[in-house]
Amino acid sequence: MTPQQQANAAVADPVCTLSDAVNQAIDIAMEEDSEVFCLGEDIEDPIGGVMKGTKGLSTKYGRDRVRNTPISEQAIVGAAIGASLVGMRPIAEVMLMDFFAVAMDQVANHAAKLRYMSGGRTNVPITIRTSVGGGRQFGAQHSQSLEGWMMQTPGLKVVMPSTPRDAKGLLYTCIFDDDPCIHMEALTLLFTRGPVPAGRYAIPLGVADVKRSGDDVTLVTWGWQVPEALAAAEQLESEGISTEVIDLRTLVPLDIDAVLQSAERTKRVLIVHAATQFAGPGAEIAAVVSHELFGELEKPVERMGSVYSPIPYAAELETLHYPERLRIAEAVRRLA
Repeated sequence: MTPQQQANAAVADPVCTLSDAVNQAIDIAMEEDSEVFCLGEDIEDPIGGVMKGTKGLSTKYGRDRVRNTPISEQAIVGAAIGASLVGMRPIAEVMLMDFFAVAMDQVANHAAKLRYMSGGRTNVPITIRTSVGGGRQFGAQHSQSLEGWMMQTPGLKVVMPSTPRDAKGLLYTCIFDDDPCIHMEALTLLFTRGPVPAGRYAIPLGVADVKRSGDDVTLVTWGWQVPEALAAAEQLESEGISTEVIDLRTLVPLDIDAVLQSAERTKRVLIVHAATQFAGPGAEIAAVVSHELFGELEKPVERMGSVYSPIPYAAELETLHYPERLRIAEAVRRLA
């Protein structure tokens, strides 16, 4: 499809929120495969999930396939793993990513390892949906972006969309992937709107998307930092600085080739994420880029992540905690 055809298709696509796009992906998957089912806290109607990702689905498919659970993340993930071992494709909702801590034995020692430990005889085709990030004043125990933790657990696939279109396509792919996938949905983006293809729609994992082309600096990001990066790039354009914004979309598998191709051309790289800057995902990406393009870059690779501290509740402090467009723009200026 040519760029013009893609643009025309985007114009024609119906507009919906990211939460609605998630709902569409689940609905289509459940309709196509009777082994797909959902479990989590308050996901049945009338609530339909705190983030509304399962709204209407228990009414349509029944409470055997959209099941409320106790407030126990261990039970949610553990039951999903058990169901996957007998051929089902569970979609487990862990309301907020901070709550992964109490279920990490199931996630890291069971879901992530069973295929390896069984010599490939046992797959764990579960999708764990969770909400991440600040911007809503939810405080230290409800606002973390822990993708780096998931990336350090071999056997998991780690996905974080930034648009409704990507959310629908990536989630559908996760549901039918034979490995455990973590689908992270940014709180600040859940009710933002954008064009989404109707019907069945899949995006392959491990393929980054260039959200904005540019020639001077490569800005690598994902999730709810993408709109901040694009806003910074828009401001910089008026100053004569052309910024390419790459949305990784999936962190495992990681499309490092897309980053290297852009960096080889611009010679300058900034990596931005909501996870902590210290020991964050940007450190791994920066190390690979620096190694592969040693001697070719005009300046050292820069990183920008959240402050290495618990997340504050006060709005003015939370704003200072995460990267935002003004500080991103200033970091690009230093590179350009």
